[in-house]
Amino acid sequence: METIDQVTLNFSEANLFYLNLSLGFIMFGVAINLHLDDFLRVIKNPRAALAGIFSQFLVLPALTYLLILIIQPRPSFALGMMLVAACPGGNISNFMAAMARGNTALSVSLTAVSSTLAIVMTPINLTIWANLYEPTATILTEVSLDFWQLLKTITMLLLVPIVLGMLLRGWKPKLADKLHPVMHYSSIFIFAAIVCLAFSANFNLFLEYIHLVLLLVLTHNAVALTAGYQMGKLFGLKQADRRSIAIETGIQNSGLGLILIFSFFEGLGGMAIVAAWWGIWHIISGLSIAYFWSRNRDLATAN
Repeated sequence: METIDQVTLNFSEANLFYLNLSLGFIMFGVAINLHLDDFLRVIKNPRAALAGIFSQFLVLPALTYLLILIIQPRPSFALGMMLVAACPGGNISNFMAAMARGNTALSVSLTAVSSTLAIVMTPINLTIWANLYEPTATILTEVSLDFWQLLKTITMLLLVPIVLGMLLRGWKPKLADKLHPVMHYSSIFIFAAIVCLAFSANFNLFLEYIHLVLLLVLTHNAVALTAGYQMGKLFGLKQADRRSIAIETGIQNSGLGLILIFSFFEGLGGMAIVAAWWGIWHIISGLSIAYFWSRNRDLATAN
């Protein structure tokens, strides 16, 4: 009997095309609400921005590696955790930051910057950390992961939609304002539908192994949220900034992770289940913590 480290999920070329298209649509929807000021704000408020960037691209991957050394999950689960940790923030983080009474402007800026930096940092982090852990390094060797092809794919998935979206924002701002709320919510439903389609042919497999990643993803996500909050505290930021950085770190673009898994790892079962369950769980945990923080209005402006 095959183990989860050997099982690959059935996913057609057509479904992969639609998954890519849906992520491009989502990133375009995010980008039409971005302004050049969102990037410039990072320069004007470097301490908060650096805390968020360090938290996402340095601290979370490192803590993920330590968590894997402690728990020692199955190799494909471990690689899935590393990939999720290497991805940028998710597209619903700005909504959650606003709901949590965090610094929404900081959240938007971090989404813009992290999505751009991820073009380089995602393949770098995945390659470095996965090669440091022998079980995951073996998987990388078996699939012959091409760093430059990975870089090219992420560029197409993130950079192109972001550039096009920002060009539309600059060219037709009123149209962008009208399109943004429609695209923001519809893109989430479209992506959810595509993910459901992807797993419809593998539902029995998903049910068979999901119990193995429930606690794993819950723990990993809790580490991410806590790390983001503590980084804000370490940098001496206000409560609202800490909340935004926590959410940006804990809400990862697992959709990007799924596409990379099907594109470069042939739908490796353990990786896909971790990324898929993270995509579900981080919405639950993000909304829960945002609701909890929304009840603490006074703390949002506290030091």
